Amino acid sequence: MTDVSLRRKLLLSVTFGLVVAALGCDKKETAAAAGPTTAASTKAEEPPKPAKPPLRIAFSDWPGWTAFEIGIRKGWFKEAGVDTTFEWFEYTPSMEAFTAGKVDAVMMTMGDALVTGAPGARSVAILITDYSNGNDMIVAKKGIGSIKALKGKKIGLETGLVEHLMLTKALEKSGLKITDVKLVNVPTHQTAQTLTSGNVDAIGAWQPNSGQALKASPGSKAIFTSADVPGLVYDLVCVNPQSLNQRRADWVKVVKVWNRIVTYVRDPANQAEVVKMMAGRAGVPPEEYAKFLPGTRFLTPEEALARFEPKDTLESLFGSGKVADESNVANKVYAQPQPVAAYINGSLSKEALAKEPLAKEAAPK
Repeated sequence: MTDVSLRRKLLLSVTFGLVVAALGCDKKETAAAAGPTTAASTKAEEPPKPAKPPLRIAFSDWPGWTAFEIGIRKGWFKEAGVDTTFEWFEYTPSMEAFTAGKVDAVMMTMGDALVTGAPGARSVAILITDYSNGNDMIVAKKGIGSIKALKGKKIGLETGLVEHLMLTKALEKSGLKITDVKLVNVPTHQTAQTLTSGNVDAIGAWQPNSGQALKASPGSKAIFTSADVPGLVYDLVCVNPQSLNQRRADWVKVVKVWNRIVTYVRDPANQAEVVKMMAGRAGVPPEEYAKFLPGTRFLTPEEALARFEPKDTLESLFGSGKVADESNVANKVYAQPQPVAAYINGSLSKEALAKEPLAKEAAPK
């Protein structure tokens, strides 16, 4: 090898080393300028998590459910940190929306939860708002003064739903059977005009529809009400099981807000404001709506929790559900008995009532 070739190789080697060193220094300076990589900086670079969609809740015109309007208007759900959308329906369409998966929860009675669930749209009752204490009525036209007098007569109601159940029990108390009368399927919101038309002899409906029937048909009379069978008609918030599993903490917040609402409703000092908001939601004059409240037995949070205890009486949601299930099967509303216990979950109401643990005192410095 010549001296020239050797020098050329040495020169190339030195040059390559200087370039590598320069690149290394530049890389270190760039990293130093950027600052050390920390968990905080890495986290900041992560894309924000998508916001959870609001809980979609269907409700309809029943005093125990229009009371939710108080929490909506006062912003209590937002305060509790739960995003909700309340959607207003007629009763049967609200259950149809739930069945179609358009809402995450629906407000309905225990018996109607079984009717909706039997074909496959199962729900879980997480909250008892009240039980009907007179607002559900069998209203008969002038000249019919008792349940016994309904034998052979036409009764308009939504077949297979809550008034069908109540009529069945009313007839049983008078020694009659449901087959002793002729049922005419009428949507609840049309019962008042149906009675007035003379196409039926009596109707089964709840307030404000039952009250409208009494007002529109001179001489008509409530010959049986839910006050005659307290605990037969429990009113609930029923949730899709998948939503309950995925958003349980949010549903507990909903129950907590309801506990705040019902405490407010039960305070006589708030009655005028409460009635005004509920009436506004239902589109009924406040002076009329005030008459409906005594027929709705709003339960305190503690009373509601006690009704979740499994007992075979109407003082329990389980016992009431069994009565409804037996009646539904007997009336061929659905074929097979339903697992009533699977439709009920009182743990959220229990959790909502649990006291928050006291914060630990800061350790002395």
